[in-house]
Amino acid sequence: MSTTTEAPRKPRALPPLMSLTDAAAERLRALYAKGEQGRLLRIGVKTKGCSGLSYDLSWTDAPAPSDEVITDKGVTVLIDRKATLFLIGTVMDYEVKAMTSGFTFTNPNEKGRCGCGESFHV
Repeated sequence: MSTTTEAPRKPRALPPLMSLTDAAAERLRALYAKGEQGRLLRIGVKTKGCSGLSYDLSWTDAPAPSDEVITDKGVTVLIDRKATLFLIGTVMDYEVKAMTSGFTFTNPNEKGRCGCGESFHV
């Protein structure tokens, strides 16, 4: 009688919760050095818009017990733990266009966006 045992399969590595582009990291460094010195950016999602969810960015003085602390390219941001499942693998960018500038998100979990781009669904 022969028995074979297979080594347990290793779980597949998850992508990082969130990563920053060089432009986003540079913009956050500038914000942290000036008007928001000593504060941190918290990223979450909230119910809003015609597709159901929108990104919510706010400033805080310290991480909450429910925050995930992410450091990428030497810059720290906080992720609201309630938003983590919606944000796994998201890339945060900073774009400057002719009439607007701001942070944008490329989220592999999004299944669609509303027409105006203000909200998304997963």
